[in-house]
Amino acid sequence: MMTDIEHRPEDVGQILIKVQDDIRQLRENLTNKGDGKGITIEELENALNKTEQGLQQKAEQMLSQLNNQVQTLPSADAIQAPGFMALESTWDLKRQTRGQQRIEMSQSYVPRDKLRQPQPSGALLPLRKGEPTQLQGLSPGQQSKQTLALRAVYNPHSQQNRPVMNENFGIMLPLIPQTKEKKPPPKPIMGSTIEPLAVLPKANRVDAQLAPPPITEDDARKGILSLIERGLIPPAAQLTLDPSPVKNRMVLLHHPEDRNKPPCTPEVAPTLAGVKLDLVTKNYESVSETMARMPVIPPHPQSVGSLGMSRTTSGKTRTTSAASSQKAKTPATMKTYEMPIQPLPPPTTPASGDFKMISHRFAVQNGRIRDTSTEFLSFKQHYCLTWGSIVTVLKHLERMLNNFAVPVAFVNGDRLADLAEEFELERPPSIDDLLSCIVNRDDVENIIFKPGRRFKGPNGRDIASAKIQATWKMYRERSTYLEYRRRKWAAGVIAISWIMHIKMAKVRQQLKQVRLDNLENFRRRSKKFSMSWDRIKKSKRVVIHIPSLGLNQDIRDSIHDFGIRQNTQMSRLCDIRDPNVDVIFISPVPLSEETLQYYSKLLGLKSAIDSGNVEDQGEFSERYKIIVPEAIKSFPTHRMCLSTLLKYSPQALLRVKNLIVGREAYMMTNIPHVDDLDIAQYLNVPIFAPEPEVAHLYSTKSGCQRIFASANVETPPGDHDVYTMGLLHECLAQLITENLNVKRWLFKLDDEFDGRGIAYCDVTEHLKCFTWALKEEKRYGDKWSKKWAQEPVFIKILAEIEDVLKEHACPVNTKVYPTWEKFLQCFLSQGGVIEACPPSDSITTLTVDMLIEPNGVVSLVSCGDQIHAESPFSCWGVSIPQSSVEPDSLNVACYSIAEACKRRGIMGYFAIDFVTFINPTTMEQKLWALDISLQYSDSLAMFYLMSFVSNGTLNTNSHVFDVPPPKQEAKKRRRRLHGTDEDQPPNTNRFGVMSTRLLHTNLSVVHYSVFFQMCRAHGIGYDIKEKQGTVFMLIDSFNREKLGMLAIGETLQGALASFARNMSVIHQEISAPNMQGDTNFSRAIADIEGILGTTIQNADEADEDTEETNESK
Repeated sequence: MMTDIEHRPEDVGQILIKVQDDIRQLRENLTNKGDGKGITIEELENALNKTEQGLQQKAEQMLSQLNNQVQTLPSADAIQAPGFMALESTWDLKRQTRGQQRIEMSQSYVPRDKLRQPQPSGALLPLRKGEPTQLQGLSPGQQSKQTLALRAVYNPHSQQNRPVMNENFGIMLPLIPQTKEKKPPPKPIMGSTIEPLAVLPKANRVDAQLAPPPITEDDARKGILSLIERGLIPPAAQLTLDPSPVKNRMVLLHHPEDRNKPPCTPEVAPTLAGVKLDLVTKNYESVSETMARMPVIPPHPQSVGSLGMSRTTSGKTRTTSAASSQKAKTPATMKTYEMPIQPLPPPTTPASGDFKMISHRFAVQNGRIRDTSTEFLSFKQHYCLTWGSIVTVLKHLERMLNNFAVPVAFVNGDRLADLAEEFELERPPSIDDLLSCIVNRDDVENIIFKPGRRFKGPNGRDIASAKIQATWKMYRERSTYLEYRRRKWAAGVIAISWIMHIKMAKVRQQLKQVRLDNLENFRRRSKKFSMSWDRIKKSKRVVIHIPSLGLNQDIRDSIHDFGIRQNTQMSRLCDIRDPNVDVIFISPVPLSEETLQYYSKLLGLKSAIDSGNVEDQGEFSERYKIIVPEAIKSFPTHRMCLSTLLKYSPQALLRVKNLIVGREAYMMTNIPHVDDLDIAQYLNVPIFAPEPEVAHLYSTKSGCQRIFASANVETPPGDHDVYTMGLLHECLAQLITENLNVKRWLFKLDDEFDGRGIAYCDVTEHLKCFTWALKEEKRYGDKWSKKWAQEPVFIKILAEIEDVLKEHACPVNTKVYPTWEKFLQCFLSQGGVIEACPPSDSITTLTVDMLIEPNGVVSLVSCGDQIHAESPFSCWGVSIPQSSVEPDSLNVACYSIAEACKRRGIMGYFAIDFVTFINPTTMEQKLWALDISLQYSDSLAMFYLMSFVSNGTLNTNSHVFDVPPPKQEAKKRRRRLHGTDEDQPPNTNRFGVMSTRLLHTNLSVVHYSVFFQMCRAHGIGYDIKEKQGTVFMLIDSFNREKLGMLAIGETLQGALASFARNMSVIHQEISAPNMQGDTNFSRAIADIEGILGTTIQNADEADEDTEETNESK
């Protein structure tokens, strides 16, 4: 029955199945023979013996195999399954209940220690039926112990897991780190946990002479520093430590020659990281002797695969490979693991200081390392642990020295080892890095950097040819690339220029169209404004004052303090004198709070001026607004006119627009500018001024001459529209010929203003033919006006005039035009006029301000005599009203000029300059028209201030300024005695002297409050009741160097004297002998004194004429 059992001990399951089949066959045989025939005992015993022997043999075979194998634990599923039994007691589980299985399992359980012992035959088989049986099972204690052991096996974190597995199965499990439960941190203990340390008593701190307290052992344990900090030991105490922490010892000095020698004694560096170094003796051995003493190096386990031969199963191949790997190797080519292992010395602490001083140097000759030298072998032995990375750097060093054919180089091994550690995992070392490891670096560098040395090494010709080819290709490609870049750049420049040209053309066209639209809208609003002017003049309205100087950019750039220059018309605020007028003033400069308060008080005097009572002051801040454009801070140095700044100030424009919503309003400018049209377009208001182009055209000197010629007024001899040098010489020669009595000739630029663009030349004094010309004039007599009579003189003067101008012509304002050549260049570029200077020593210049209203009504607003300080051609101040010319002759000339301006579409305010003098030939007074300024002048603004503070008016027919008589208290009428004079009526005539050009740099050191107190102390002030006195204009809020002043008096002499006295007092108060400052006060005072002398002389002559007339009667 057991013949079919296989003899493979590893197939335990199949063996058990065969055993089960044999037992089942035996049972069937027994049941089949139950037909009445008996079974013999022999047959039954034979069958049982045969089965028992087969089972015993197979059990022994399986046990022998299991004893030679590592046993493993059964799977968790098998352990946890119900009815679990060992493999040695497997029965037919299908036909047994759980109780039977449990009993049989307990009966058939045999411990492993008994299985490993030899058993008698039949010991492992179940008992036969019928035999007396003895139940063999585990006791309850053993079963409980086994259950606990199994639980320990199931739980890998149990402490009995490892002992149970080791005792029962011989398996040592690894240790599992125990995760300790984190205990919550203890609660912090509040308060001090230590006792306070003793400090120096207060008595010792107060009195240092007292004996210090004794130091206890606890205090001494804290240390000397603690005792000093607590004061128990004085800071200056001398302390002696016994024993001393510093010990003296003799130093060992070495000979300087031994510094660079390699290590040759066993006393230096006996160990290095547990590896013994081979020490070099003084008797150096040969390489062959060293190789003979070295043991045979066995092959590395991995060296077979690196020989470059394919691995096969043939034994010959392996033998050949092993034999080839055992070839003799030089020490330079040995690997680290191939070095012979020396016995380790006793563990000692290496002397790090001595080891650091070891210097390893070796030579590289002709690009090859002398690997058999003692120095190199010592270096390799020393750095055996890091030799792999050093070999790589050595190869780079050899390659570099070989390529440059360096004959000899000495290498610093220590530096090379450091470099190998640095570049082990990074980029390869550069030439500079490799040169840093060479001792004779200077020599090697001279060789390496020598031109052409690179081509002296191996394959030098090939490298040179490759270099030549590469250089030529680089040159060719770079030349092509540079040409391509040049063409590309040129194409880009052309394209960008064309695009910018197109865009600029479009922008110019758009700007041109916008300006045409603005101009058309300006004309439309002006026409509507002129039609409704009569109604607007009598109704409530808002006047927007923009004191902008719309001059050319070149002129604006040459004006110092251009913003202050535009702010000289702050007196425009006095327009609130008209109860129907509200003022919006655009300030070209920021105003301080002190300045705003001053103008608030000045304008608040209107009620007091009207009533004559000082206490009747009011508040008029609602009727005027001062707005500063925010663009002033954005363009501090561009010197833009005020209109342009306002155009670029959206916040200020929006505020102005909100202030005039639903109200009649119009703009009042100074010199018109193109940007005024943009502002008017945005605000949708008309401009009380002519078109900017018209104003610019007729404000030039040549344009004025056209208006004067149209008005038939007398002008100085001269010519205009001169643009070339030849025309200049011809015109001047002709004028000199016709007017030989004129000594000085003036040259005026068309676009300049305020007398800046003027030059003069005293021609007659320097003409050589002038005497002859006078004789010719006298010879021809009345026929001198004929051209044929003047021809010879004209030719001679024309020949001399160029040299005379070049040598003797001089500009008036040398700050702007320093030389005649500079002036002449500007004169010919923009054009100008030639005028004769009046042939008299006493000349008076007049300024008349005219107004052409939108409806065409012409009126004379003010007239005055000019005061000159800086130059005789620049107006510094004005005395109002004028007293130099008969009013009728002046009015006729002014109204004629105004009519000529009206015919040319000019509207608004404009100023006319005249000059009057006594003709020395006829002794008659001459009145010449000089210039027209289509602008709101400074003299007009100061005249309105004079009218505001005096409540007076100018009689344009008689040129007399009258003020209302003061209100007199009613007095009781008394009988006038005979012979007493009657009460004279009060004098209502007033004269004003005004200027906005007062300059004194010392004013900047005095605040306005102190300045007014100083003036009040010297009696400088204004009398509201008498309508006379002094009023100041604050035009410079921050520098405070410039000032405006108005002096009003009953007579012209009194006003002039008061004005001069005020300047003298101010100059004396703010100046010191060593700090006079820059001022124009003195020149103005001199000119005023000259005017006073002339007025006194004229008054005396008038009195004499009156007396003579009375006597003749």
